[in-house]
Amino acid sequence: MSEDAHCANRFLARLCESDQQTLFPCLGIVDLAQKTTLHDVGQPYKAAYFPHDGIISLVVNLSTGDMVEAGTVGRDGVAGAAAAFTGALPVNRAVVQIGGRASAISVDDLCAVIHRSPGLRDRITLYQDFLLAQAQQCAACNATHPVESRLARWLLRCRDIADRDDLNLTQDYIAGMLGVRRTSVSAVANNLREAGLIECRRGGLRLLDIDGLRATACECYEAMNEISEALLGYRPRP
Repeated sequence: MSEDAHCANRFLARLCESDQQTLFPCLGIVDLAQKTTLHDVGQPYKAAYFPHDGIISLVVNLSTGDMVEAGTVGRDGVAGAAAAFTGALPVNRAVVQIGGRASAISVDDLCAVIHRSPGLRDRITLYQDFLLAQAQQCAACNATHPVESRLARWLLRCRDIADRDDLNLTQDYIAGMLGVRRTSVSAVANNLREAGLIECRRGGLRLLDIDGLRATACECYEAMNEISEALLGYRPRP
């Protein structure tokens, strides 16, 4: 496997050459199946994952058995990198939302690489700051914005980090991630469909009008793009 394959992940692609030379030999390519749990609350990390084309949801488990999403990781970042920091344990559950390939590294190898590369440690710290900002923005969004705007924002985020317009996600799953009733998602998805913004089909949907979705999305979509640019140095594709 060519080390260039790891650059399908934008976080890895933007590392300086010396950090890539230190990290890439320790990485392997894995396939992540939809609904797989990568780490859970309070359980030791096993590995860190840099998605190429799928999506990992960071979710909060509720006593009812429901899960509410606090953030997403795709080709822009890394899930489980907090394992590099001594004593760190997961504060949320990481579940594969959309399956795909990823570069992966064991916890022991990640800790060894971080020790040799302060620059990589700094980049991971900045990405952890981004995840915290994302969770805070999600909390504010869920508390104040209507479901239609939140759904448009969420769909755009999924498109940006998976780099695809077809999303293999059911309305039941989307409702859980947004913390709303399935009937609410069905109603607003139908509104978006009638407006020509999305196409609904069994087991998923397709985004048709990206500009229209951006106009419908709440301010949180652009706010997170600005934070991404400030902390990570890039914005989603046009």
